[in-house]
Parts: sequence; C-alpha cells; structure tokens
Amino acid sequence: MQLETMKYFPHTPEDISQMLEVIGVKSLDDLYAEVPEELKLHRELNIPAGKSEIEVRRIIGELAAQNKPLVPFAGAGAYDHYTPSVVPYIASRSEFSTSYTPYQAEISQGTLQYIFEYQTMMADLTGMDLSNASMYDGSTATAEAMMMCVAAAKKRNRVLISATVNPAVRAVVRTYAKFHGVDLVEVPAAGGTTDRSEMSRLLAEDNVAGVIVAQPNYYGIVEDFSGLADECHAHKALLAINSVASRLAVLRTPGEWGADIACGDAQSLGLPLSCGGPYIGYLCVKNALVRKMPGRLVGQTVDADGKRAFVLTMQAREQHIRREKATSNICTAQGIMCLYVAIYLSLMGPQGLREVNEHSYAAAHLLHKLLLESGRFEEAFAGAPFFNEFTLRYKGAEGVDALRERLAQAGFLAGVKAEGLDGCLILAATEQRTEQEIVEFAKIACS
Repeated sequence: MQLETMKYFPHTPEDISQMLEVIGVKSLDDLYAEVPEELKLHRELNIPAGKSEIEVRRIIGELAAQNKPLVPFAGAGAYDHYTPSVVPYIASRSEFSTSYTPYQAEISQGTLQYIFEYQTMMADLTGMDLSNASMYDGSTATAEAMMMCVAAAKKRNRVLISATVNPAVRAVVRTYAKFHGVDLVEVPAAGGTTDRSEMSRLLAEDNVAGVIVAQPNYYGIVEDFSGLADECHAHKALLAINSVASRLAVLRTPGEWGADIACGDAQSLGLPLSCGGPYIGYLCVKNALVRKMPGRLVGQTVDADGKRAFVLTMQAREQHIRREKATSNICTAQGIMCLYVAIYLSLMGPQGLREVNEHSYAAAHLLHKLLLESGRFEEAFAGAPFFNEFTLRYKGAEGVDALRERLAQAGFLAGVKAEGLDGCLILAATEQRTEQEIVEFAKIACS
C-alpha cells in the first residue's frame, strides 16, 4: 500500500513508524505474524483505483437509473405515507443532530429535548403512561415486550403470541425466545383473527407470563379485544399489543384496550420507505413496568438557574449500570428516526393524523370495492372489518405470481403474498394513492 497516495489517511508514514517502534514491531505486516501463512491472501486486494467525485456520481447515477420505481399498493408493516418537506430540514439542524451522547446532558440538550417530546407524544398516541427513547424496529420492540413479560412474571417463562401477528415479527420474537429460554406458544387464527377460545384455554393453565396480539393484524383485520386484558390479568399475565403507530390516531389505543405494553413500528409516522429502512420501534408501558423497560428514558427538570432542562432519568434501570440484572442488551435508540417522528407528530397534530388515516381508509375501501366488483377477486375473510389494508384471494387462472409481475410491468407494486394462504394478496393504500392510480390498478389487475 502506498500510504503517501492516501491523502485522507490521518497518519503519515512517519507517524506509523513511530507507533510501530513504541509497540516493538518493525512493520505493519508484523502485526499479523500470528496469522498462519495459509490464511493470508498473498496478493493485492481487487480494489479499483480511486475516482474523482464527478466519476463516482456518474457511476452511482447509472446504477440508480436501473431502478424502476413502482407505485406501492403494499403494506404488511411498511407504508407509503407522505413525509412533509420540513421534516428532513428540521432534522438536519445542528441544535438537534449532535454527536454527543445523551449521557452528557450539559452538551446534548437538543437530543434530550426531542427524545422527551417523542416520548410524550408516543405515550399519548398509544394511551400508555410512558414511552422509552425508541427501539431498533417494530420486530425487536415486540421481542423486548416479550422479555418484559417474563421479567415481570419472575417465575413464569411462557408467552402466547397470536398467529395473526406479522410473520416477520414472529420470526424475530421466536429467535429472542430461543436464546433466552422463553417458552413461546403460537395461538392459532380462526377466520383471520386470534382464536380466543384457544387463548382462553392456554391462559387457564395459569403458567403464562404474557400475551402478544396485533392491531390491525397481519391480514389487515381490526380485531376485537374486548375482555382480553381482564382475562389476562385474572390469570396474572400481561397483555402486549403490537400496532401500526399511525392507526392509533383513529383506532382504539392499546391503553383503551387495557394493555400493559404497546409496541410496534413507528415507520408510518413520517419515515419514508427507503428500500426497507432504517425504521424505528416504539415501546410504551404502564407505570408499573417502568423498571422492566429496556432502553433510555428522558425526564424534564430544571438546572441550577431554574431553567427548563432535560436529563436521562431512572438510570438504575439502564443496562450500563445494572448489566448483570438487565433483561435486554438494548441501551441505545434510533436517534435520527426518533427526531423524524417527533417533528412529524408535532406538525400533524391530532387532526392532521386523523385526516391522513381518513384518506388512507377511503383509498383502501375504494380499491377493495373495485376489485371485488370485477369478479376476479374474493374476500379471504368474508365481512372482516379492515382499515387501510385487506386480504383478497385472486381467482384468475394466471396465479398470484403472474398477476404481480404483470402489474409490476405496468408500474405497480401489487401487494404482499399472504403467508400460509394460497392465492391471496395483502393490499394496502395510503393518503399517497390517488383515485386515478387506484382505478388504473384495479383495471389492470382485473383485466
């Protein structure tokens, strides 16, 4: 390697020579003396020569041009909501986007403030007492909810999860359960919703630490959880509800259902699809569970001059202090995504969120109506209530795969194949979908 040609390397050959001398070796190769020769490459790495900025931009542009943007009628956990232009602008402000950790309260007030505002709004949105400073994504947030149930129960390690929870979420929860010794039991679905009779049977065994259900569920169905929280609590189990965050502006909240934990993905609150991420998981709880909740918690106080200030609070619950007793290794947050959500919620307010969901509801129900009227589709779960996402069975001879390919050629992302249901598609619509797009999609799909 010709170090003198690497102008962005922070160390000069003289710097490197001095450092090697201090540690008692003659060259960089000596640092790898313990590595067997047969494991070494013995040739130069196949790395192309450096390029100028304009050349790099041209290459990236050519690669990007190969992408074919599709109009999405897909959901299943990620939704094409509009991100107001002011959100990324404010998120880039140095008052908020600092390189300082929240542990350094004196110089990270901007970060601490937006976390505090995020926590306040998410707790309000979910109907819970408090929220942490966010999780990596909705799947890991749900897995952490499972771990909280077990930690709170102490002597119980069985958790029930509905088969109507998104399969991707269940897969992550299952992984956590395996390596933490949790007995995860899947409650089957009946007609697209949680089998409440089987749930009751399992709860009656009085060895369940927690129950996890989804609202709306994987198929888009809005489930009725009346009495479920009371039943869980009667058998000393906690109830966790995984929800699409935006829908809580108009649907009954986990708090209103009597849940102990609200979890899920907050991507629907202003985060662009971005080819799959990064997204942000939320975790909100009742006060009684605050010391079992992983992650950070920011509180409001006053400084020595009596001015409003923000700090990390209840740090005895933090993993960096009580590592040996921690129920999770999560001790960070999706900072910039948390800021996006906080700005989005501040901008939209309750009325704005309601309007977004009203438009999404109308768009999905128009699409549902047009597809059924064509005779080429039928309901997978007759009469099931849905919001902006639904599951239909395609009756065309070509099959679902061919249908999706045909729609992709026309510029549409035609839903998600429903796992475990042959010939079924899960379709979603948001406020981004115009009537013209919906009509055109239905026309092509039904032709």
